[in-house]
Amino acid sequence: MKIKLIACTIGLFFGTTITAQTMDFEGYNPPSTLVVPEHPITRSKFPFIDIHSHQRRMGEQDLNALAAEMDGINMGLMVNLSGGSGKSIADASTNIKANQPKRFIVFANVNFINVGEQGWGERAAAQLERDYNQGARGLKIFKSLGFSVKDIDGNRVAVDDPRLDPIWAKCGELGIPVLIHTADPKQFWAPFDAENERWLELKTHPNRKREDDNPVPWETLIQEQHNVFKKHKNTQFIAAHLGWYGNDLAHLGKLLDEMPNMNVEIGAVIAELGRQPRAANAFLTKYQDRVLFGKDAYNPEEYATYFRVLETNDEYFPYYKKYHAYWKMYGLGLSDEVLKKIYYKNAIRLVPGIDASAFPK
Repeated sequence: MKIKLIACTIGLFFGTTITAQTMDFEGYNPPSTLVVPEHPITRSKFPFIDIHSHQRRMGEQDLNALAAEMDGINMGLMVNLSGGSGKSIADASTNIKANQPKRFIVFANVNFINVGEQGWGERAAAQLERDYNQGARGLKIFKSLGFSVKDIDGNRVAVDDPRLDPIWAKCGELGIPVLIHTADPKQFWAPFDAENERWLELKTHPNRKREDDNPVPWETLIQEQHNVFKKHKNTQFIAAHLGWYGNDLAHLGKLLDEMPNMNVEIGAVIAELGRQPRAANAFLTKYQDRVLFGKDAYNPEEYATYFRVLETNDEYFPYYKKYHAYWKMYGLGLSDEVLKKIYYKNAIRLVPGIDASAFPK
């Protein structure tokens, strides 16, 4: 109790009363007293294409109302990655054409049921072609591939399982990109202790914790993804979430050099870029033709942080989810040339069917 007595003595000396206080990490979130120029942004400098969004009722929802909401943040076009397959693609395409043909693109998804049946890969590729003919302009692969997708014998289907090759080849043949989410942040596989940078996220979302046998090591999943990229050189791939290398941009650069058909998007990882402004500026400038704008969860109020990180030179401003990033953000101050490529030019180049006339040259 020596420390407590000293504290009480100090408090009495200064005429104050000091009350013992306990606080956990989750609760400690003091407002900054730093006084620096601030340039909050609610609309992007240029119209942008969100390559990574999820709308699961696009066949029936009010696209005019959604487009009006997009206007508020200057989103020129939304790519809906949750298009499904078959009738859901057809319904979404019909709704888009009837109401907002220049504002939405839909990607198809693969149904992995019955992988391992004779001719499954060829049938899946044929369905993808039918979805393309119905209006799909890309393929989205969810992280369930590699995690939970099983074949007819109950075995894990690896991302690079050769039985899936007809799907990747069909995308190359049709000229449509594959936006693929593989694994999760590497820290989810690390010990859940004080040295884990994702400790708060794992504490608040314990179901995200992984082990080397649940289902396999992180490195295995990532290598499986890269094996697909290397095997199918005629297909363009977009690795979601900077391929989970936003915290190691030097290594990500080596991967992009090694695999010319690999592209990346920044959905849900802007916090990684915002804590390393000089390195991130250099990386995005060097690889300006390979990075696309994405957000993932469609929450209009959260886009402002993305705009501020990419466009301004602001210092030490907050991210909107503490459990994703307890640190502060810094602006990268990207040039207009780089911003245009990330915001829309790279998406226009990779995704067929986008009306380029709706965006600046």
